[in-house]
Amino acid sequence: MATEKELSDFLKSVERRAFKRSVYHVRDEEAALDIVQDSMMKLAEHYGDKPVNELPMLFQRILSNCTLDWFRRQKTRRALFSNLSDFETADEDGDFDLLENLSPVADTRESESAEDTTRRAQILREIESEIEALPGRQREAFLLRYWEELDVAETAAAMGCSEGSVKTHCSRAVHALSRALKAKGIQL
Repeated sequence: MATEKELSDFLKSVERRAFKRSVYHVRDEEAALDIVQDSMMKLAEHYGDKPVNELPMLFQRILSNCTLDWFRRQKTRRALFSNLSDFETADEDGDFDLLENLSPVADTRESESAEDTTRRAQILREIESEIEALPGRQREAFLLRYWEELDVAETAAAMGCSEGSVKTHCSRAVHALSRALKAKGIQL
């Protein structure tokens, strides 16, 4: 059984990645914060007594479900209240700057030239843009496998699909990203 400290440490360790993953899905920082907060609350309320090694999979599944719930609510809201969208402010464009939220492993500013820093920033923006352009299931599989570093079985459980589907989605995402980045002259 997870202690209160172990649960707290776990939530601290996943909050940033969960936020980034949510922003990639919903493209709205405030909604992403709400989704992550709801997911953390549900984990603590309903599964806080589970063993620590079960928390990552439970959290990923809860986060996926909360994201799907958000999309369902948005769809219903648009269907019922489409005229109210005229009252939304135009400054809520949902832009997410990966570089503002990316914490570097080491401070490279002293050894990196301004040209290298700019080039790296441009490449990261291009990669982020291409990840956002992926279809939803491909993006989810890609982020879970390569961002969250889950294995195929864990990703399948988190997405609620078969391992074969995860492999297909990941393969298609990698090939699409590779083609798109290669077309822009970016070789990784």
